Parts: sequence; C-alpha cells; structure tokens
Amino acid sequence: MTDQLRRGRASLAFGFFAQGVAFALLVTRIPAIQDRYGVSDALLPAFLAAVPVLAGAGSVATEWLVRRVPASAVLRWSQPVVLLALLGVGAGERMAVLAVALGVFGLAVGALDASMNMLGVSLQRSYGRSIMLGFHAAYSLGGILGASLAWVGAHWGQALVVSYLPVVGVLLPLCLVGSRWYVDGGRAAAGEGEGDAGGGGVVFKALLPLCLVMTFAYIGDSTVANWSAKYLQDVLGSSEQAATVPYNVYMVTTLLGRAVGDAGVRRFGAVAVVRGGALVAAAGFAVVAGAPGAWVGMLGFTLLGLGLCVLVPQTFAAAGRLFPGASDAAVARLNVFNYVGFLIGSPLVGALGDTWSYRGAMLVPMVLVLVTLVYARSFAAQSDRYGGGHERPRTADVGRGSNGV
Repeated sequence: MTDQLRRGRASLAFGFFAQGVAFALLVTRIPAIQDRYGVSDALLPAFLAAVPVLAGAGSVATEWLVRRVPASAVLRWSQPVVLLALLGVGAGERMAVLAVALGVFGLAVGALDASMNMLGVSLQRSYGRSIMLGFHAAYSLGGILGASLAWVGAHWGQALVVSYLPVVGVLLPLCLVGSRWYVDGGRAAAGEGEGDAGGGGVVFKALLPLCLVMTFAYIGDSTVANWSAKYLQDVLGSSEQAATVPYNVYMVTTLLGRAVGDAGVRRFGAVAVVRGGALVAAAGFAVVAGAPGAWVGMLGFTLLGLGLCVLVPQTFAAAGRLFPGASDAAVARLNVFNYVGFLIGSPLVGALGDTWSYRGAMLVPMVLVLVTLVYARSFAAQSDRYGGGHERPRTADVGRGSNGV
C-alpha cells in the first residue's frame, strides 16, 4: 500500500466530510432561509425540489465531463463552488439571488456527489478491500457537525451569513489544499477500458437493480429526515423538544454503522451486509409504525440508522464492480437515483399520511426496503471475485494521480 493511496484516501474522506457539513448547514436552516427571503409556504416546495432536479442534471453532466478530464478535477472545482453557493444563499437579500444560489448549489452538488463516489470506487478497487463505507461515515460525521453548527446559529439568532462565513472560510482552503492528493483510477475507471470507451459499456438493464436499491434507500432516508419530528410529536405525542431527537439519533447511528461497516463487508461479504442492513431497516420502520409511545418510536429510528447506512455506499461500490471498464459512467448514472428517491420519499409519505394514516405511511418505505432483498445478489460480484463471500486484500497498480504522481 503506497503513500499515494493513503494520502488519496485521507483527502477524499475530508472531501466527504466537508460536503456533509455544507449540506447539513443548508437543509437545517431552511426556515431561516425562508424568513430571510420571504419565501411563501406555497413557493418553498418549488425551491426545494429544484435543488435535487438540478443535482441530477449535474450528475449527468459529470459523466460527460469525466470522459475529457479526470474525476479528481471535477471534484476539485465543484466543491469550492458548493461552498461559495452556500455562502451566497446566506448573503443574498433578493429572491432572485436565492434562486441563482440554489441553482448553482444544485448543479455543483450533482457533480460533487458523482465525482466523490467515482474516486471512492476507484480507490476501493486499488485497495482491494471495502473502504467505501468509511468515506460515507466521514460524510455522516460532517452532517452531525453541520447540524450542530446550525443549531448554534439558530439558538443565538445569528444571521445566515454570520453562520456560514466562518465554515466556508475554514473548509474552502482546506478542500483546495487536500485536492492536491486526490488519486484517480486508471483509464478503465474513467470509462476508457476495453470495449467501454466513453462509458458505452454501461448496460442500463444490468444497472437497474442497483438504481432501484438506491431509490428505495433514499426514500427511507428522506422519510426520516422530513417526517421523524412530525411523526413523534403528532402521532406518538412527544414534546416539541423530544421530537428533535430521532433525526439526531439516526445521524449518530448512521455514523456508527458506517464506521464498522467496512469490517463487516470484509468479514461476511457485501451480499450479507446488504441483506442484514435491509432487514434491520425494515424492522426499524415496523417498530416506528407500531410504536405505542415516543421512546419505542426513537428505538425504531435508531434501527433505521443502523440499517439504511450500509445500502448507499455498497450500491456505489457494486456499480463499480459491475462495470469495471466504465465505473465512472455507472456511478454518475446511479447517482441520479439518489435524487429520484429524495424527490419521491417526502411527498409520498406526506400524501399517504394525509389521506390514510402516518402509521400506515411508514409501512410503504418498509416494503420498498425489503424489496432490496430481491436484488441482493447484484452486490455479489466482489464476493465471487475473492471467493467464499469474503474480501482478501490484494496489491493493485494505481493510475495517474490527479497531482501527476
């Protein structure tokens, strides 16, 4: 294992961390953003929906970009754009400024998410063992820090720009410095492998099971993010203060699950970890739906964090293994379904809750997560490759690093 790989892994993990901080600072201060710009309740959903739609477009554009430039270059410049767009959201005064800032944020986030996971997949291939969950654990840690900083800003009544400026001022130069050590995979990782030029080797029919798993995972995640507080307060009768606990618990258990998840993949194989995560997540939704009170509901959301946390990183890793000669193209296309799930999840649960019941609505993402079990064999490529369902470290050549090493 070379120093170049170790530096590449550390710098990419910091990139995931910084993105977790930035995204949490945006979504947790939405009420303050709405107040600052005078966005009505009727108009707010349009603004919020525009971000994942544009992020999907950014992910599609990234597939085209990485045929011409390394994925590390896309990540190096998209991350500062995301941070500056966040600062623009906090510093503006007119609704037009908000629209432009959120538009830039959405496009850049799509490019950032896609390129980060491209580099993660190629690094995992070079390491010869599971490390993707560790990158997403760094993202979860950043999300916890970002949400905590947002709470401090809201608690002390800080203006958005006052809350955002120090964070951007610290993270932006660190991200630029860290980007010097990003490591790109070889030409195959960029979609230039034999028979896969320009990503043409990606067969959507083969990728579809992973796209569905990605969608179902983000439907579950957006359900927790958007409805956990309302569910605990309105359905389970908790206090307003206690209603803020489930999402924090969910974030912490997501971090813990991802921190140990790579070891689980190495020991038991990706298929077993995905199946276990799906079953635990489904059990969490079942507990939430049938909870007699707030404390049992919190237990359900705890299980959800432990179960859902493994699905997304392993889905990206499986796409890279499925199309080793066009992994960047596969990751870019798969990443679009991240935003599809986000767009579907919250409105779906809200509509079912209003027309049926919120307890019943929680059973829908439970069923969708269970469908993941049907597609679990799509994660088997690496287990088959190493034999016996377990990973074994190997030595791999590393392609050209982004810094020319």
